[in-house]
Amino acid sequence: MIDVIDATRLGSRIKAMERAHRKDKHQYFKGIATARYVLRKVFRIVEEQAKEAGLDSIAHQALIQIYGSEDKRLRVKDLADRLDISPAFGSNLTRALVEKGFVERIRGDEDLRTTLVAITEAGSEVLHRIDEAVSYHVDYFTHQLSREEREMTVYIMMFYVGITFGPSK
Repeated sequence: MIDVIDATRLGSRIKAMERAHRKDKHQYFKGIATARYVLRKVFRIVEEQAKEAGLDSIAHQALIQIYGSEDKRLRVKDLADRLDISPAFGSNLTRALVEKGFVERIRGDEDLRTTLVAITEAGSEVLHRIDEAVSYHVDYFTHQLSREEREMTVYIMMFYVGITFGPSK
């Protein structure tokens, strides 16, 4: 189930949390603690489901980055950047995913010296299976959270990416 959050109510809560952030560091860190708990729990669920599908966490993240890219393909260097790993490790990771049949190497359209990594049908299928399992488990977990915990998590994530409620500056 997805909880529909009233934007006005959330905006009021976010403004209150922003004021608390400036005045009451305990309230601010309470929000951070809640968001970190929720995110870590969700990431743990994702990692467990990937592992059950035969993928370690970084390989799963690589498939997500490739499949989620504009053309469902990336240069190895760009994949490494997106995963925050060295290009050498990105190359080794790509090789392992090719061996499993989840990605394939293809020549670049514009520059034939460029090698791209593209998702295969098998790679797409494993991602979809993992996503279905993750959705089930995350749904169960999030049903146990209070509205306040969900709102605090949203606020902290918005804060981390620089989004606030109110007039634009």
